[in-house]
Amino acid sequence: MGSDLEQMQRDMLGRIAAAADPAALEAERVAALGKQGAVTGLLKSLGAMSPEERQSEGPRIHALREAVTAAIASRKAALDGAALERRLATEQLDMTLPVAPPLQGSVHPISQVMDELAEIFADLGFSVATGPEIEDDWHNFGALEIPETHPARAMHDTFYMDRTDAEGRPMVLRTHTSPVQIRTMQAQKPPIYIIAPGRTYRSDNDATHTPMFHQVEGLVIDRGITLGHLKWTLETFLKAYFERDDVVLRLRPSYFPFTEPSVEVDVGYTLQNGRRVLGGADHWMELLGSGMVHPRVLANCGLDPDEWQGFAFGCGIDRLAMLKYGMDDLRAFYDGDLRWLRHYGFRALDVPTLSGGVGA
Repeated sequence: MGSDLEQMQRDMLGRIAAAADPAALEAERVAALGKQGAVTGLLKSLGAMSPEERQSEGPRIHALREAVTAAIASRKAALDGAALERRLATEQLDMTLPVAPPLQGSVHPISQVMDELAEIFADLGFSVATGPEIEDDWHNFGALEIPETHPARAMHDTFYMDRTDAEGRPMVLRTHTSPVQIRTMQAQKPPIYIIAPGRTYRSDNDATHTPMFHQVEGLVIDRGITLGHLKWTLETFLKAYFERDDVVLRLRPSYFPFTEPSVEVDVGYTLQNGRRVLGGADHWMELLGSGMVHPRVLANCGLDPDEWQGFAFGCGIDRLAMLKYGMDDLRAFYDGDLRWLRHYGFRALDVPTLSGGVGA
């Protein structure tokens, strides 16, 4: 029987190797390994053999099955690869063709809100500043007077890179856009009026937090700046953004290493059909953090705290979008679900203006 099995294996492997397409290969698989297949029949015959015959022929039959199975898998991979190569060689996309209406894009809500922020603050005399998303430890923490023992530096909150800068400082994915403020104060002489929108990263993920999110921070450095200027700026911004005149703010004392004094900013809202609607003062929710720039932060950037004063504030852009446009889950912003994008998307040519209304 040994020579018969060897001949059967040669014949089967030859037919498998010669299979021209997946259908022919499937036919060979069924003929060999199907319920009525030749190899299956041999396996069934083991039960009728004597113990001595099973010990002799069993390994040969199992070896035949394994060889046939491996040959089929190898031939299938080769046929699939050849089919992919043919498809890639023949498929073409004419980029000059007009886009069909169902394929037209729309502005993502985050992009829309960024445009709205830039429009509002440009009207207030602010410019937009940007900076690297991979930062060194000093710009992200040290210059902002965040101590070595601060929880924000912990590995469970910050994404640390596996390399350092030229001075041996660890590199991180920036946890806020505050490093842009530091770089601006180092590179530009006051007066400074900027906003710093951009992507930031923290190790967090739930309905209201994602590992990557968007933040906007504002910075003003000038002579004679007070907390009153900060409150007026935030009130003006929020009334323009939410397009309501009844937006009410409440400032609460707080603590941030880089501002002194520091204040949390609450915004008033009412409940309408179970939804939070900004306006009025029936209820309060925290919206952003702010404060006067700490004198030591000014000194770290080469500015004289006795001559220059300033304020800073920061808020999540994703959260602003959720509040304005009635979105419930932050994670949906990054799922790429076309149904969600079509529902909340904005027309591609919408340009926010203060005269026409910054909203979509």
